[in-house]
Amino acid sequence: MVFRADFLSDGHSHRRGSQKILLVEDSRMFSSVLSHRFQTELGLSVTHCASLKQLNEALAVDEHGFTMAVVDLNLPDSPHGEALDVAIAHHIPTIVFTASFDMDMRNRIMERSIVDYVLKDNEFALDNLVSTVRRAISNRSTRVLVVDDLPSARRVLVELLEAQQFKVAEAGTGVEALAVLDEYGDIEVVVTDHHMPDMDGYELTRRIRHRYGSDRMRVIGISSSTDRLLSATFLKAGASDFIYRPFVAEELQCRIALNVETLMQLKQLRAAAASDYLTGLYNRRYFYDHGPRIVNECLRHHRPTSVAILDIDHFKHLNDTYGHEIGDQVLKAVAGRLHSLFEGSENLLSRLGGEEFAILFTEMDSRAATAVCDEVRVNLSNLKVIADDEELSVTVSIGVAEIAGYEAFENYLNAADQFLYMAKHKGRNQVYSDIKMTDEAAE
Repeated sequence: MVFRADFLSDGHSHRRGSQKILLVEDSRMFSSVLSHRFQTELGLSVTHCASLKQLNEALAVDEHGFTMAVVDLNLPDSPHGEALDVAIAHHIPTIVFTASFDMDMRNRIMERSIVDYVLKDNEFALDNLVSTVRRAISNRSTRVLVVDDLPSARRVLVELLEAQQFKVAEAGTGVEALAVLDEYGDIEVVVTDHHMPDMDGYELTRRIRHRYGSDRMRVIGISSSTDRLLSATFLKAGASDFIYRPFVAEELQCRIALNVETLMQLKQLRAAAASDYLTGLYNRRYFYDHGPRIVNECLRHHRPTSVAILDIDHFKHLNDTYGHEIGDQVLKAVAGRLHSLFEGSENLLSRLGGEEFAILFTEMDSRAATAVCDEVRVNLSNLKVIADDEELSVTVSIGVAEIAGYEAFENYLNAADQFLYMAKHKGRNQVYSDIKMTDEAAE
């Protein structure tokens, strides 16, 4: 109901400020700047060690509390990467940050299943390192499916992806892959081999694309085939990328990272398109797009559903008296309170525009929705907004209508709107609904 992207969640309830990073760096300049940026940009708590001795002391105090480590290979008492070995031995996901680099060193550090390495060879090194840490932590909320009928080849891919901090699912055949996609609702990337016993990677890609668009799931083909047209076949089937074996680990890492970044950007665009600019709630367009689907689903399964329209009382007078800036504060305060009340529920909350909000209740008939709305009304009446050193109270009127049969979605809202009008006509700061009207008629 409110878009709050937390890209530092690792999928295990860790949040900004609760994650710790181990920074092993002897340069005062680098360590000072990085500590500040990790704290301010990523919300991480930083433990800095300038030597191997300090690293061992820090791990003796807090062996298992680090989300990640950034390790310089060359320290005064660790000239040959001993600090990296210590971090790896303690099972801490590690990013190497080094000025010394050649192919022998590259091969040695890649054998240790590090997250990544960043070179101190240009003015963008610190930016690259911060981005690498951010991406690695973000990867913990992304699940990747690896499909390969050869267990040994599949294991290589799984270990590489797990080193990148991804959640990984596995399948040995195309049929298994489709079953895994049904089992896990959070798979966003599929890495699939071409040659498999039941269906080839081309056919699997085609079936995945029939279910999921490229804006929801990325497919990366992989094969040891010498057929140079195979990549084109995969891409025409709907794959997002393709790589030939034997692959360079860094190349596969970068291709997967680019595809995950594309998905994240698309998510942000969808969120922006569906979000009300002022309150962060779903906007009118989203409510009208998704509301009918929810209603039809409830009706199809004979589950009760109701819709409510909520309106802030005397809002025009408030704007005229205190100005639009205070009016916006009131709108944001009401939206924030509504979000806190309905957060985690299956109900759809939206700002329709102006001072009007809509709530689509699932699993609630008119009587239940009316009772909930009355609790909401009372809760909002206790809300206070400060304007020019004056404490303003807020009241709302709410109209509720039960959805009993298939009609145009607009008709449901019109019915709730009529009950809203009646609530205002009866004096405002109250809830009126079809069940209340029925009860009154029976008295």
